[in-house]
Amino acid sequence: MKSWLTRIKQATYNTTFMYNLRMVIAFAGTAFVPYFMGHQIATIPLTLGVVAAGLSDIDDRFSVRIMNLIYTYIGFFITATSVYFLFPYPILFALGLIVSCIGWILLGSLGRRYATISYGCLVISVYSMLGVGLFDHWYIQPLLLVIGAAWYGVISTISFLLFPVRQVQDKLSQCYSSLGDFLFAKSNLFDVDMTPHSYQQSMIELSLENGKLVGIFNEMKTALLTRLKGDRGQKDTRRSLQYYFVAQDIHERADSAHIDYQKLGKIFEHSDILFRFQRILFIQAKACKDLSHSILHRETYQHNKRFKHAFANLKLSLEKLRTEQQYDQVWVNALFSLYQNLKAIDAQLRNVETERHIKFDRTKHIENQLKDDDLKGWDDIVIRIKQQLTPESVLFRHAIRVSIVLLIGYIFVQVSNIEYGYWVLLTALFVSQPNFNATKRRLRLRIVGTLVGIILGYAILYFIPSIEGQLLLLILSGVLFFELRSKQYAQATAFITILAMINFNLDGVGFAAAVPRMIDTLIGCALAWFGVSFIFPDWKFRRLSRTINRSLTAQCNYLAEVAEQYKHGRNNGLKYRVIRRTAHNNDAEVASLISTLATEPDFDPTQKALAFEFLCLNHTLLSYIAALGAHREKIEDQEVLTLLDLALKNIQGSLLKDEAPDLNAQNMLDTIRQRLSSNNKDDQKALIVLQQLSLMLSILNQLSRLKQSLSHDRDDKATELASL
Repeated sequence: MKSWLTRIKQATYNTTFMYNLRMVIAFAGTAFVPYFMGHQIATIPLTLGVVAAGLSDIDDRFSVRIMNLIYTYIGFFITATSVYFLFPYPILFALGLIVSCIGWILLGSLGRRYATISYGCLVISVYSMLGVGLFDHWYIQPLLLVIGAAWYGVISTISFLLFPVRQVQDKLSQCYSSLGDFLFAKSNLFDVDMTPHSYQQSMIELSLENGKLVGIFNEMKTALLTRLKGDRGQKDTRRSLQYYFVAQDIHERADSAHIDYQKLGKIFEHSDILFRFQRILFIQAKACKDLSHSILHRETYQHNKRFKHAFANLKLSLEKLRTEQQYDQVWVNALFSLYQNLKAIDAQLRNVETERHIKFDRTKHIENQLKDDDLKGWDDIVIRIKQQLTPESVLFRHAIRVSIVLLIGYIFVQVSNIEYGYWVLLTALFVSQPNFNATKRRLRLRIVGTLVGIILGYAILYFIPSIEGQLLLLILSGVLFFELRSKQYAQATAFITILAMINFNLDGVGFAAAVPRMIDTLIGCALAWFGVSFIFPDWKFRRLSRTINRSLTAQCNYLAEVAEQYKHGRNNGLKYRVIRRTAHNNDAEVASLISTLATEPDFDPTQKALAFEFLCLNHTLLSYIAALGAHREKIEDQEVLTLLDLALKNIQGSLLKDEAPDLNAQNMLDTIRQRLSSNNKDDQKALIVLQQLSLMLSILNQLSRLKQSLSHDRDDKATELASL
């Protein structure tokens, strides 16, 4: 009996299992309730209502979740009703399609909850077109769509009440898993056989992993913030908050760079020291993965016992380097700083489960705050909408592009009278993404998935003619669609196609719908490709220089805040964490933009090489600042503090104002370094500052030159195109 209870308990900890169970219940209700009531045709709008509700589901605290559901149902009903009444009037319908499409997409600028609700309403609008002739009365289809959505809402709300912090813990698990991936990527920089090309590839990989991690941190912050607003002192929420702060601290230390890794590999290529650092980073990455697993399965994290032995041997190797006097002491001191940083990460991981880390300390409330980005009132709503009303806005371009694509699709359907033509609009809506690369990728996957789905669907309808069997496969297809939609888009498309064919077979036209589905998919994909290629194409409105300037400005602000803390002492308050997060967000934006631009048709190969070179150096600068931030402590040496201010001014002038860097900071740095001793504790703190400033100044000229090279030509072209 006990073993069964244990298994049931473990099953409830399995997020995937519980999510799929929720979807099984939802689709089983929409499939079999109409079957037993003898009104099978109702399965179609009920099922589509569940799909739309599932696509627009969003995690939030209970009170806001209820409001979200109410807004969603009102939006679904109004949208479906509008489609029904405007459908007989093509001109009015076309105007309504454009206005509603632009309006729903721009509504997404108000925040994540509005973006998901508006997307669900767009999906419902096309679903309503597909079923506009199914029922005699205007209110039946809108009501059934809303009932299907409400049925899903009831199940998801019950799931939330049973497991209120499940979503937060899942996000937290993702944070540590991504942190592990980041540390794995970081360990590659300690490869002694690294070539310049492999070093650049490793830096690009590290920068992209950093972007993924920062994105997950942002999602985690949103999930925590909404819980903290509704529950001021719940133990699990506070515990998750402390885990989140620990993850951020580990990230700052993990992203730190105390040395030029390329030179490091050459200098110590015949020593065991780099292998030892690489091994510790590797097992720390594994420890983050283990912690992620522990959080996900509600188990106690056990710190790896190998760390103690690995750190002891690393310290012996470092002390041997210092006594041998074979290497420049600047390099040895930098390795000692790196050792201290890795020890600090080890301490964070070792103590993450202890009470002193998870207990909320009200005396440190200032260090346990999160920045609230929610709407503050009508003025904030107006400001956010106005900010999007320009072709420079990605959201605005996407809104115009999708609305025009849907309008063209609608006109085509009206003129050609193509069978099941509204699948064209549905395909175009699902495939169209804000950027060229993502849309192009979805085009291929959508076509392949639809073809596979039609073949399988045709086989299902032929070999399983019974309604009961088809309804069971409808449930399975719906569950697999939701399970795979964010992981394997082609497979998800195949299963939603099977679901659609079974739905249409309930109306007696399943076999007849197979070929039109494929044709409509090809036409819809062609329209989506046309839209992303010729209607406000992204590459004509991109401002690489603007993104670069934002990133460099954020990094200079980060450096300025770190410098202030060397004057007044370490402070992990909200201001510091916001500035640090902004620097990482902008670095991630640079990485995302450059990797996307590299796939677009008009990106010059020379510019591409320069862009990736800048990407590596930009993240290198951030790593140097992060190392300075990781070791920040109050320093009494006024000369070092003066040097910090001078170096900051020099870096800001060079990167933000294109001024030529002077040598005063470097000369002052060399002078101070000569009088400091690595045996003195206070001097050791100052030496870390000098080392990091020296690294920043060493890449300043190259970084400034790359910034200027990437700015002028592309921006001149973009400005000319935007003014036409």
